[in-house]
Amino acid sequence: MLHELRIENLLLMERAELRLAPGLNILTGETGAGKTLLANALDLLLGGRARAGLVREGASEAYVEGVLSLPPGVTAGADERIPADATELVLARRLWPDGRTRAYVCGRAATLSDLRELGGALVSFYGQHEHRKLMLAAAQLDVLDAFCGERHARRRREAGELWRGVHGLAERAQELRALAGARERELDLLAFELAEIEAVGPSDEEERELVRERDRLRHLETLSGAAFSGVEAISPEDGEGVAACLAVAAAALERAGTIDPELASLADRVATLGYEATEVAGELRSYLDRLRGEPGELEQVEERLAAFSRLARKHGGTITAVLEHAQRCRARGHELEHADEALQAVESELAQLREGLESCAGELTSARGRAAPRLAREVQRCLAELAMPQARFEVEVHPRQDGCGPRGADTVEFRIAANPGLPIGALRDVASGGELSRVMLALLSVANGAGGKRTSAPAERAGGLLVFDEIDAGIGGHTARAVARHLRALASARQLLCITHLPQIAALADRHFTIVKDASDVTARTTVASLEAEEVVGELVRMLGADQADRAARGHARELLRAA
Repeated sequence: MLHELRIENLLLMERAELRLAPGLNILTGETGAGKTLLANALDLLLGGRARAGLVREGASEAYVEGVLSLPPGVTAGADERIPADATELVLARRLWPDGRTRAYVCGRAATLSDLRELGGALVSFYGQHEHRKLMLAAAQLDVLDAFCGERHARRRREAGELWRGVHGLAERAQELRALAGARERELDLLAFELAEIEAVGPSDEEERELVRERDRLRHLETLSGAAFSGVEAISPEDGEGVAACLAVAAAALERAGTIDPELASLADRVATLGYEATEVAGELRSYLDRLRGEPGELEQVEERLAAFSRLARKHGGTITAVLEHAQRCRARGHELEHADEALQAVESELAQLREGLESCAGELTSARGRAAPRLAREVQRCLAELAMPQARFEVEVHPRQDGCGPRGADTVEFRIAANPGLPIGALRDVASGGELSRVMLALLSVANGAGGKRTSAPAERAGGLLVFDEIDAGIGGHTARAVARHLRALASARQLLCITHLPQIAALADRHFTIVKDASDVTARTTVASLEAEEVVGELVRMLGADQADRAARGHARELLRAA
């Protein structure tokens, strides 16, 4: 249930705080006072779409916060979005004038989908025109399926999974059949491209080696000159170089080292330098011998790199991309060569899935056929209690014209005759707005155990808050009293928040809030207050259209409260 609702700077509402009671909570006010602001606030709290212009004029931001019971089946700490020490669920939404928003769950930043998921498990919203959704065949199918119970819901989910599997395999089979027509031509192209790549046989490592070899061959003169200069300086063919000088120095130091041990250690180091210089000179001569390129070697390297470059330009820009393309060609060729086998396998699996889908759809059809008359009886009973005692209500299940779909093979149509002597017809064709409201209320009553099987549909989970935004529009008189009694009965098992303009309904409130607009200032301001005892009487008098001093109206208001 919803314990508290706080609103700041939302349109005309500067600040409001509602502490809701269990049972029936009523919100009333003059037309245009801003009753739908509460509906807007709840919609935002449940992850609804925000828009620019919702922030009160002159305010930097708007804020909506709701304190709710933890969702059923959710343990604090088990859901990472809810702290381990949380005893309640706090949802919040901050809005800025440009339409930007930020969501919070228990004080932590969250996504709008978090608000929708967590809030949707606890709050179900029925706006002024929500009952018109009952005109849609899909909505009527959902209502009947929800009435069928949890086992049926699992079968319906299974049917959806099977249908998606059938749909995906059918598309795959179509692709494989299409391969047959162009297979030979595509195989020829793949073979040509693969042969071209394999003829060159490129690799990333070889490309790196070729680039290094090309650079070496292009600069042979520079490299040989540097190596020759090094050899001549260290150990020339004629004359003395660094190595000979080091050998002379080492010998002299070694002789003197017999006198002073310090020179002996230095003699060893100089001798080492001499050995190293001799080795370096040998390596440089070996380098010079290897450096001499064969005639035409550079041209061969350039041609090989040019072949690599041609392949790279055709297949992705790099040798890695060329090799990946070759792998794809092999895989595609294998697929084309074995397309017939793959098609047989897919068609076999497709047949099995279709058989499973038909079986599942058959079970759904049987369950719907059994549940339809029960749902019709329960709704008709509730309609009798809602001042439609002679209404006839039927639930018809028909085969789908386009075959089996993700919800099975059926369509559902609600049919009603609101008065005796009238032919029964489709709900979407013959029901008035007030009658649709009562059918909606009857369905909700049945869904919440008022004689029917409790549904598992999210919109009717027991224990959550049901919000009615003027769902009683278009009715009055004795019908309004009947609707009021049904709302009261519905509120005995769960929490309701009802925005209404009917005193017959308002008189039944467990807690009554009124919303008032003050337009005396430059910027109009809307306030919400919880009413007590005599204040409730005054609000009912206003709703009856009488002056506060009208004693008869006040007596009527008190009579409504006593009758509640």
